[in-house]
Amino acid sequence: MTRRTSIVTALAQKLNESLTGDPPYATNIYNNAYPHLKFWDEVQDFPSVYMTPGSETREYHPGGFAWGYLGVSIKVYCRGEDSQQNLEVLLEDVERCITANRTLVYDADTGADTTEILVVSIVTDEGVLAPYAIGEINLQVRYDIM
Repeated sequence: MTRRTSIVTALAQKLNESLTGDPPYATNIYNNAYPHLKFWDEVQDFPSVYMTPGSETREYHPGGFAWGYLGVSIKVYCRGEDSQQNLEVLLEDVERCITANRTLVYDADTGADTTEILVVSIVTDEGVLAPYAIGEINLQVRYDIM
């Protein structure tokens, strides 16, 4: 598995482990976090979290050292009468989980881990798709590539 895929898979696993409705998290996602993308009209289970790796930049340093900066897009889907409120709570839970796990082991065999995971932006559909609610969290994941 590539580093990009491994990072997204590790993020999905961490969300599934953490977002069970137990404090400090308010939302139970019932293991519905996936390391691939699905659009809202394809989603059957709610709430759901889908993520995909995006663009990546590199920063090269002397001595053969380099950072990789990977963009990750997380799509969050809710449905119901209070879908916007549920979405806001879920977005907060996802952000809390990411903040608590800024360094995340993505390859257990080698012990490779991320150096930093930052939330870059959060956007929602602002209620336009009611009774559905869709949010997007964009991350920047920094990791050692050399």
